[in-house]
Amino acid sequence: MKRLLGLDIGNKTIGVAVSDPLGILAQGVTTITRRSKDEDVQALKEIIETYDVDKLIVGLPKNMNNSVGFQATRTMNYVDYLKDALHMEVIYVDERLTTASATQALIEGGVRRENRKKYVDKIAAVFILQTYLDQQSL
Repeated sequence: MKRLLGLDIGNKTIGVAVSDPLGILAQGVTTITRRSKDEDVQALKEIIETYDVDKLIVGLPKNMNNSVGFQATRTMNYVDYLKDALHMEVIYVDERLTTASATQALIEGGVRRENRKKYVDKIAAVFILQTYLDQQSL
């Protein structure tokens, strides 16, 4: 079975997580520092090939009232570019509060404040992907 790739797309970074081959658990892979669209695509292509991925699960940052605001529109525009460049199916998952949850998990794990920024996007991507995997198993 092919794997799924979870993405937490921010303005400066992309948190990346991958599912296990059975589609049960998500694990963090890396955080990509965004430089240009072409470089982002190249980094994602390498991960997609390494893990034999066939679908992207992308966090959609909706507003708290469930509306699609500026950041969600920005994310969808960027994902449209990724879809065309990577030729992959994309599924959106509501990502409200995933960064807050990831930060809280890092605090509870004893990660020092200055080190949290290194991991928060990758952990948020894990939460996004795991949310999707859990919904599929219902």
